[in-house]
Amino acid sequence: MSLTPSKMLPLGTIAPDFELINPVSSKQIKLSDSRGKIATVIMFICNHCPFVKYLNNELVVIANEHIDKGIGFIAINSNDIINYPEDAPIEMIKTAKENNYPFPYLFDESQKVAKAYDAACTPDFYVFDDQLKLVYRGQLDSSRPGNNIPITGRDLRLAIDCILKNIPQQVEQKPSVGCNIKWK
Repeated sequence: MSLTPSKMLPLGTIAPDFELINPVSSKQIKLSDSRGKIATVIMFICNHCPFVKYLNNELVVIANEHIDKGIGFIAINSNDIINYPEDAPIEMIKTAKENNYPFPYLFDESQKVAKAYDAACTPDFYVFDDQLKLVYRGQLDSSRPGNNIPITGRDLRLAIDCILKNIPQQVEQKPSVGCNIKWK
């Protein structure tokens, strides 16, 4: 496990478009298929990363609280499955079902989407407004495995709340930290 921070894509960046397979449904999913009317949260996650496993329950809670409010959620796994077979699509299906993901969990086999988003770690979070302009990128909250800070989703929740209340985003946005994306 290599501790890696987010690269912090510039705010205002337009969400790169994509079309990826959803192993759970075996359907190709486009960004336009799952984006929210008000905002879209894109998360780079995987099956084996201890940082993602640690946050999975909170990701599901936050998504379930906001999907009906017009916030879309999309999770993407871009890891190399040759060297990390625990991140293969068949394992993604298991992870999505075990965690009751209420959002599509897409496989970025070519890793082009991760590169387009300048994703660096799992988890890595991006929030785009209704025009698909980046308004937040960074951490879920300050909790990490073993640091004894409770998981609250504070930073991601605040970003979503700012959009819902139509108020400016927080100025300080802290990078997410986790396992590096497993590049080919």
